[in-house]
Amino acid sequence: MAAVEAALGAARDAGRPILVTYVTGGIRDDWADLLAAMIDAGADAVEIGLPFSDPMLDGPIIQQASAAAIDRGATTPAILARLGSGAGSSVPLIAMAYANHAYRRGPASYCRALADAGIRGTIIPDLPVSEAGDYLGAAQAAGLDATLMVTPATPDEQIRLIAGRSRGFLYVMSVMATTGPARGRDDTSGWAVAARARRHTQRPVLIGFGIDTPCRAAAAAQHADGVIVASALMRQVLDGATAADISRAVADLRAALDQAWR
Repeated sequence: MAAVEAALGAARDAGRPILVTYVTGGIRDDWADLLAAMIDAGADAVEIGLPFSDPMLDGPIIQQASAAAIDRGATTPAILARLGSGAGSSVPLIAMAYANHAYRRGPASYCRALADAGIRGTIIPDLPVSEAGDYLGAAQAAGLDATLMVTPATPDEQIRLIAGRSRGFLYVMSVMATTGPARGRDDTSGWAVAARARRHTQRPVLIGFGIDTPCRAAAAAQHADGVIVASALMRQVLDGATAADISRAVADLRAALDQAWR
């Protein structure tokens, strides 16, 4: 069992709802401080977004975050070097990247580079499970948990297949849309797919996409093992939030989740 699955499984088994947060690598010079603030405030794992010029699954906030990082000259090697130069993280770090990142340098080389930088998990949202064999094999060889995603439109048989090949956790997209705020949205279908997914895996099932407030995080956690929060935090960063501000935002999410499971 690799580090992501071990850490998140231990949190669930201890009765702790799982909180995974996100920071775009290189979004600002102090992005590593934002990462540390999230961990200190109670994140169980953190996704590190590797900037990409065409993040097709992401809404305007993550697109802006990627553009800001690219404009600053952020590159995958530089981001990994920044991570690798530290003393290591107290929680697992997960690379969130597009297929271009992996296949431009080759899945094996890409996964080794992640592992060498201290990354312990990997997500490629635009890679279908039917085409992911070499990537999944490379991740396993590098000791990485490669997490796969399901949506409200994924049929049960496909959920079973994806759940069987996912490692670390199973990522449930709560809506058939890009990432971002969930204003006025009916969450019923997203919550329902999490319940269906749990029938097909013993690994943690986490809900992402549109988890934009502590209240919505707490509601989602009633139907899954935890949540992933990305755009809501990056919106604050783009608006100038300090590391202390992000720490408070993550602490509010942590408190809401913990209260929901009491």
